[in-house]
Amino acid sequence: MKKIIKVVGAILIKEGRILCAQRGGEKSLPFLWEFPGGKIEQGESPHQALIRELSEELLIEVELEATIFDAVSYEYDFGMVNLTTIIGKLKSGEPVLTEHQEIRWLSPEELFEVEWAPADIPIVKKLSKMHFNQ
Repeated sequence: MKKIIKVVGAILIKEGRILCAQRGGEKSLPFLWEFPGGKIEQGESPHQALIRELSEELLIEVELEATIFDAVSYEYDFGMVNLTTIIGKLKSGEPVLTEHQEIRWLSPEELFEVEWAPADIPIVKKLSKMHFNQ
């Protein structure tokens, strides 16, 4: 049985654009794009994990919606990834690259201009049909 990896990703929205992050070359799935976030640790809720991960990896504080945007599963060769996504916005700070190669704020229409990690693609498809005016 494959290892199950529970992860959470942020759909951070600013001026109608979504924050997208490119994985570093030394990580699994090198240089593919993802929604920033990370693994959910034992005893953490998805919201707690996301707040912690964004603080650690991008040095930002966020305000998250109470509800889950979407949850998908994808089977990679290294395990089954269960990805939960939550919509939010920046509360303080601007994203700083500490682990990612690059970050971009993309409109829903621009999301397909980058190459996404397979687990994120169903979320990207859903977001590409939406419009945000925050």
